[in-house]
Amino acid sequence: MSPRISGQTRIWRAGVGFHASHALGVIFFALVYGYLALAEREFLIRSPFLVVLGALVLLGYVVLAKLYWFHRPLAGVALALACYVAGVAVAYA
Repeated sequence: MSPRISGQTRIWRAGVGFHASHALGVIFFALVYGYLALAEREFLIRSPFLVVLGALVLLGYVVLAKLYWFHRPLAGVALALACYVAGVAVAYA
């Protein structure tokens, strides 16, 4: 017998919803920061809050990938963090 959260929700459906909602968060982050980097570069670079927030979010994904995911997502988010840091360094140079 599988555990029930409610009459309609089972562990499988809850897991799918959890992963889909978190994937949407990653996609949203990428779209917002991608847009800012391409269309509103000066706004992004002039905001230390947004620059640091972006780095912290990516660093958080690296930690999650290292602890809970497998090699390919870790490589992808580590590359994204490296590119982000390089881009910030070039922008502030």
